Amino acid sequence: MRSFARARSGTWERLHGWVPLASRQCTGKMPVAPHEHGARTIRSRVAVAVTLIALAAPAQAAAPAGSQPEALPSNETKVAEKTGPPPGERKWRSLFDGKALGRWKVLDEFDYSRHGKVDVRDGRIVLEAGNPATGVRWTGPFPKIDYEVTLEAMRVEGDDFFCALTFPVGDAALTLVLGGWGGSIVGLSMIDGEMAVENETCLYKDFDQKRWYRLRLRVTRAKVEAWIDKHQVVELATEGRKLTVSWEMEPPLPFGAATWRTTGALRDLRVRPIGPTRAKP
Repeated sequence: MRSFARARSGTWERLHGWVPLASRQCTGKMPVAPHEHGARTIRSRVAVAVTLIALAAPAQAAAPAGSQPEALPSNETKVAEKTGPPPGERKWRSLFDGKALGRWKVLDEFDYSRHGKVDVRDGRIVLEAGNPATGVRWTGPFPKIDYEVTLEAMRVEGDDFFCALTFPVGDAALTLVLGGWGGSIVGLSMIDGEMAVENETCLYKDFDQKRWYRLRLRVTRAKVEAWIDKHQVVELATEGRKLTVSWEMEPPLPFGAATWRTTGALRDLRVRPIGPTRAKP
């Protein structure tokens, strides 16, 4: 399936709220300091805002009047319809029982020292807005490569990222950002030293408040892939690429989630190992 991150245009994608930015329309290589993952400079914020407005306008014009956000697929829906990842080989393991944090540790160092309240409510982990960040790290066993993760995430309040998922890629690591840089950027940080808003995985997506989004992440030796609901948003071949995280995302290592001046919620967090794959020679 063609990834939305690789798409350049398309009425269907725009009607459903996706505007691809893979051609570097996202930033035009604008400078973003490594320490400003969430606290953007005036220059970068204006540049992103201008780009997003320009890209969103055609989408608004094309959308039919009274159109509603796309509904989450039900459990009976074939995830696939050949849009989701191929089935794994082993059973899912739950990382959250819906009752207690368990092996999730609340982060309290660096940008997380003034974190918001983290607790379990109604079967979800709620991360209240921090100043600037709130996050949790998984302290139990977790695979380094050849695995899939699935979870549901919601932006409850705020206008920045409501789920920045940091995860291992072998001995390296990446962060998948949902709703960063003013609320609408999706992508991987950092690739060859570039943040999500700068590299080829960057795309624009409108996220509704208080709506659950299903995230699925697949990490193999050959590539990193991600889906939001049933739409593929990332397909990155990792061979020859330098994969790192920004220093703000070091506390959640090796696996964790964070929000930035935003209240977010997580539920149904699961992981499973998959059969090993190899990059093409």
